[in-house]
Amino acid sequence: MIEELTKSVFIIAEACCNHLGNLDIAKKMVDESVRCGVNAIKFQHHLSDEEMLKDVPHSDNFNEPLYDILQKVNLSLDDHIELKKYCDYKNIMYLCTPFSLKAAYQINDLVSIFKIGSGEFTDLPSLKKIAKLNKPMILSTGMSTMDEIIMVYEELYPINDKLILMNCTSEYPPNYEDINLPFINVLKNRFNCIVGHSDHTPDIYTSIAAVVYGARIIEKHFILDKSIPGPDVDVSLDIKYLKRLVDGIRKVEAAMIPSEKKVYDKEVKIREWARRSIVSISDIKSGEKLTEDNIWSKRPGTGIPSFKMPNILGKTARVDIKKDTLINIEDCE
Repeated sequence: MIEELTKSVFIIAEACCNHLGNLDIAKKMVDESVRCGVNAIKFQHHLSDEEMLKDVPHSDNFNEPLYDILQKVNLSLDDHIELKKYCDYKNIMYLCTPFSLKAAYQINDLVSIFKIGSGEFTDLPSLKKIAKLNKPMILSTGMSTMDEIIMVYEELYPINDKLILMNCTSEYPPNYEDINLPFINVLKNRFNCIVGHSDHTPDIYTSIAAVVYGARIIEKHFILDKSIPGPDVDVSLDIKYLKRLVDGIRKVEAAMIPSEKKVYDKEVKIREWARRSIVSISDIKSGEKLTEDNIWSKRPGTGIPSFKMPNILGKTARVDIKKDTLINIEDCE
């Protein structure tokens, strides 16, 4: 499974709660994820009473308590079982974030990888037990200090060495100056694991840039229709932009394949017209010396390359040469 994540950039479409608890909408999100070409679609498994108190504080982007929101938009375990079957049928990886230890145990047979959200990143009592299930764990590091990241890594790695750390900023949506893409390199250099980027911006730019910084996994929220209100609409791409994100990542990824500098096949023909050759810029009589007054560089590049000008200046024309003629080495001595 880890090998699959390293073949190329692994793109996760995060459905979050944008299905609003509707299984048909969730399946439609699977369909669109397949059409966009992502590697996996990720859902969330909430057991509200297992993960929070009813009066837990909530962010400004929620207009009612999070507990109440989740009660309305949560998918049941049976829904997840159905979605797993549907993803298998559609040949796309089903992923799911458990927000409690009980939720993790319930979806254990459904997932090949566990995704842990930033809120649960330091919940070591639960994470250690999940780590013992011996599956790769993608861990988002939003809201975490470097000391906390080191702590979690050092506690989990001896139990499960299949860890994946995601650079993440837990703002919804974030300030761009808070994204800290260079931290991807810090994670790569400090920890023995795959590093990715979980992005909450409302567009595609920082996710594509994260690939340049070396992120091997990109996670991005998406929604079928941004005109439909939902708890994650402000940080979600619509289908058009999810497709653009995938296209952009694949093109950037191709452009990053290392190679020695060379003239590529498609450049050869362009060299013929774009490069400069040594050309007569006036009529030249036989016996006349070649100087900067009668020869210079012009396109095409099919004659003597202009960088060889010092070797031609001072020679004598052996024949009459008309203006705007490529200089031939045999016609001078």
